[in-house]
Amino acid sequence: MRDDNFLNENNAKHVWHPMANAGEMRAQPPKIIQAGEGVHITDLDGHRVIDAVGGLWNVNLGYSCQPVKDAITAQLADLPYYSTFRGTTNAPMIELSYELAQFFKPEGLTRAFFTSGGSDSVETALRLARQYHKLMGQPERTKYVALKKGYHGTHVGGASVNGNANFRRAYEPMLPGVIHLPAPWDYRNPYATSDGAEIARRIAADFEDEIAFQGADTIAAFIMEPVLGAGGVIVPHESFMPLMRAICDKHGILLIADEVICAFGRTGAWSGSRLWGVQPDLMCTAKAITNGYFPFGAVMIHEKLTEAFETSKSPLAAISHGYTYSGHPVGAAAALASLAEMKRLDLASNAGARGAELLAGLQALKARHELVGDARGKGLMCAVELVSDRASKAAPSKPVVQKVQDVAYAEGVMMRTSGANIILSPPLIVTAADVQTILSALDAGLTAAAA
Repeated sequence: MRDDNFLNENNAKHVWHPMANAGEMRAQPPKIIQAGEGVHITDLDGHRVIDAVGGLWNVNLGYSCQPVKDAITAQLADLPYYSTFRGTTNAPMIELSYELAQFFKPEGLTRAFFTSGGSDSVETALRLARQYHKLMGQPERTKYVALKKGYHGTHVGGASVNGNANFRRAYEPMLPGVIHLPAPWDYRNPYATSDGAEIARRIAADFEDEIAFQGADTIAAFIMEPVLGAGGVIVPHESFMPLMRAICDKHGILLIADEVICAFGRTGAWSGSRLWGVQPDLMCTAKAITNGYFPFGAVMIHEKLTEAFETSKSPLAAISHGYTYSGHPVGAAAALASLAEMKRLDLASNAGARGAELLAGLQALKARHELVGDARGKGLMCAVELVSDRASKAAPSKPVVQKVQDVAYAEGVMMRTSGANIILSPPLIVTAADVQTILSALDAGLTAAAA
């Protein structure tokens, strides 16, 4: 590895960073993260902080999970790669498919299709939904319904169902035939109410109205995150996902749960669908499936879809879709080890307990800081939304948000900003003491930004 001077000199000069302005990165180079241990990361200058971003919602077991590292090392020695396209497979992939079927049995998900990450998983689910309807003799079911503020990755399909213009405008036109409903958000919504149950009913009514207008026989699937993540940690009322499930069932529409963030314990339940008591038809997973140590994902498929694909003699039943790294043996080995550790440590329970402490602390900060317009969360998915004025809910200037992040970092905590939101998604192994450190650093950031 080159020395520190080389790294600083060449930082952001020969690479375009994802989700960033290339010019801004050159002018203000990003922090160089040099090491990770437990829930902490250390930058090139030796500054050690709690990673309250959790990598990118994915390092649920922290940075020192030796069983996952050992599994990767061992698999690299045995079989570092081989294709899983028709005719060949590998042992870790077979074992992982079995373990995932057991893990997601309460959701009725009995088959896995392996991908390279979250965007791939969403793309796969969107394709499989259309293919299913063709097999069922309804080829006109090609449209998708999604939520505003929802985030579903960066492929053209995922970007098309994304509900945030920031991820769409520069790349339009998107896929035709995508309909967006309002987000189930009690802080900002078009219904002039903060009653979550009423908001859920109103969106459900809008869904029914849209189905009547479009024609149910033209809609393939409805896609949603059980808790909306990148859109600002929007927690629906508990009735919302069951309502949407019932409408989908009524009209023969598939429900895709995008659980790239939610699955594997982050909400305080092992899946967001399980949290709300819903069985989706397709579930997108990635991120924490390997603890972020290897790019990997899986689309889980409900048993109601399996007969259509596995018994049909139609040429359309073949899965003419896949990735070079689908079922990668090293990724599968990492996922097996991660799954075992998640269950051994009961990460979902810790996420629920620590998340309740974190949310209570955020609500206390809201009471003390006029800069905080809203504090919300579920499990270890939390956010505070900053405002310049509580009455109008107007967003503060970008430097104000940046000040909160910078001071918190100086105080020992890495936080993520998204628009006016400070998003917190630490590893699921955080302790009560870690939660207090996060809250203390955020308190300092809010105080400094208001000065």
